[in-house]
Amino acid sequence: MPREIINVQAGQAGNQVGESFWRTLLAEHGLNESGFYQGNDPLQLARIETYFNEIESRGEGKKYVPRSIQIDLEPGVTNRIRSGTIGQLFRPDTFITGNSGAGNNWAKGFYTEGAELIDPILEILRRQTESCDALQGFQLIHSLGGGTGAGLGSLLLSKFREEYPDRMLSTFSVLPSPKVSHHICQPYNAMLSIHQLVENTDLTMLIDNEALYEITVRTLKNKAPAFEDLNVLVSQVMCGISTSLRFPGQLNGDLRKLGLNLVPFPRLHFLMPSYAPFYNPHDKAFQRMSVPDLTQAMFDRKNLLVACDPRFGRYLTAATIFRGDISSREHSVGDLQRKNSAQFVEWIPDNVSVTLCTVPPVGHVQAATCLANSTSVQELFKRNLTQFAAMYKRSAFLHWYTGEGMDTMEFSEAESNAQDLISEYQQYQEASVDVEEEYLEEEGGGAEEQQFEEEEL
Repeated sequence: MPREIINVQAGQAGNQVGESFWRTLLAEHGLNESGFYQGNDPLQLARIETYFNEIESRGEGKKYVPRSIQIDLEPGVTNRIRSGTIGQLFRPDTFITGNSGAGNNWAKGFYTEGAELIDPILEILRRQTESCDALQGFQLIHSLGGGTGAGLGSLLLSKFREEYPDRMLSTFSVLPSPKVSHHICQPYNAMLSIHQLVENTDLTMLIDNEALYEITVRTLKNKAPAFEDLNVLVSQVMCGISTSLRFPGQLNGDLRKLGLNLVPFPRLHFLMPSYAPFYNPHDKAFQRMSVPDLTQAMFDRKNLLVACDPRFGRYLTAATIFRGDISSREHSVGDLQRKNSAQFVEWIPDNVSVTLCTVPPVGHVQAATCLANSTSVQELFKRNLTQFAAMYKRSAFLHWYTGEGMDTMEFSEAESNAQDLISEYQQYQEASVDVEEEYLEEEGGGAEEQQFEEEEL
């Protein structure tokens, strides 16, 4: 029985990344741009229903339609997808757009313009869920710096949590980066979104334009990357994460298993994705990576899709997903963990899970994806918090948000929630394995005090 996932893409970034994701999925499952099967491998269709609905098309055989909803507060990007080469792939009623746009304002997406669209979105979502046999959860693709992806995206997450409390909620969230910044109010939008993500999601995969630019320029040798080039990298990681849902393998995983293995504490569900191999397309014919090299590359900072350095933190947990003809004894994750034991917290033994899938990505013999829950992710939150605090201290631009019905208290709450999150990561980074001794000392201290009080009496 397939365990279905419903994809929701919101805002300009969400829809552009989503388009790239669906193109990669079509290639992996042997479908053409209209959704008809043209492959020759039975594995491609074995679990295709994870992301696609099967529909009998008159005279043309089976058509596979994405289980997806495309949302934006202005029609530009969704119209481009509709009129593009994969426009015929999607159901027409799954495009939901406003006309006025969110104007990079989180409050417009969450309170005013976005709130007007929420009923039609939930109606389409209900129709999509009813056609599922065993819905596993939702994935939301959005950015945290704009108005629609951040504001309406946050509102959607709170509604999903309310309507489907027992389903997994995962997000692919594009963070504003210091070098690739497009507008001034990004720190506000990002901080307000993180406040919602902490409370409402099960897994949040953080992606950062700056890290994507670094990979594209340094490793892929593309001197002037466009957003399409960056989106391809994100879609490779997204397909890597969902591999074991879509293809049979030796060690299977799913969203719930990922969540169980990766999230030791409910608030600390922010994950850093990485992928290997990345290399210049012209050098491809001359490169062959061994499996230990793949493992090494996954934990290398250069292959991370988010701009922070894992050497300044410790890994709480990690999940590795290998694709291709790889045996369970070959991946050498355990060796890497033993050699770099200082990088992993010692109070979670064997904290790297492994998933193996025999079907490699299109154009590769072997590949690997890693999702790491590392305390170094606090670097991202600190960076955003510093920028946020500098503007909030002077109440700069606040009138745009309060004019849409927001209370300034929400800004203070978002700030304190982010500070708490950073201190939680720091606390677990410094935690050691001898908690029992501390606990016994405390208990002993308590007993001595009690004895002293009894003597006084």
